[in-house]
Amino acid sequence: MTDNPTTSTANPSTRIWDIPAGVWALGFVSLLMDVSSEMIHALLPVYLVSVLGTSMATVGVIEGVAEATASITKIFSGAISDWLGKRKLLAVIGYGLAAFTKPVFPLAASVSWLVAARFIDRIGKGIRGAPRDALVADIAPMHLRGASFGLRQSLDTVGAFVGPLLAIWLMWLTANHFRAVFWVAVIPAFLALGLLLFAVHEPERPAGLRKVRFPLSPFELKRLGANYWLVVAWRPCSPSGGSAKPFWFYGPKAPVCLWRSFLWCWW
Repeated sequence: MTDNPTTSTANPSTRIWDIPAGVWALGFVSLLMDVSSEMIHALLPVYLVSVLGTSMATVGVIEGVAEATASITKIFSGAISDWLGKRKLLAVIGYGLAAFTKPVFPLAASVSWLVAARFIDRIGKGIRGAPRDALVADIAPMHLRGASFGLRQSLDTVGAFVGPLLAIWLMWLTANHFRAVFWVAVIPAFLALGLLLFAVHEPERPAGLRKVRFPLSPFELKRLGANYWLVVAWRPCSPSGGSAKPFWFYGPKAPVCLWRSFLWCWW
């Protein structure tokens, strides 16, 4: 007997192992890439200030532009994914950009190289986010969608927790050798990309699915419904504090505060 996504109801006996393998793979892709990214991002502000002599204002501009770029890119990547009907392709492009920029961080000899790498990395994050989540929805049966999204987000959070911890431990092990830690961060990034390429298979789109020509047109946006727009309206009011995180490191002796990177994933 097979599950019918349109008629299935919540099954209280459903176990976590019933979640499709593709969702597990996407969860571990998120975990590995978050480990890699957080290892670098937790150390990058300190590296810019204490090693390259960058000012706090410059770091603020870098972080602001990077995060704004990711946020803006997300809008268009989700729409393009609906238009093309190819979720995995955009996810691979996004994770690929993030993976291939990781070696730039240990190799960079100037701030401009780091700025370029950070900028491209955030473009990759913006490209992959919406198509990846849509891919989770496509893979998961209707009665397991909530559990599937929860699993992927949980594994993502594990990566955000492990990354700064691993960076701190490696900094202690290597006597504060930033570039050595950055090189280690390259490994999980390419593992994540390989896992996405070979372990995640995009399902065929239903034959009768309506073709969306202009996903961001007023007509299509109206179809999203009032509940969707209520969530969108609430989001800017939620406390994030993300843009302030890099400034936690700054003080008379920035490296002394390195341990605070451990708290990044909790704020």
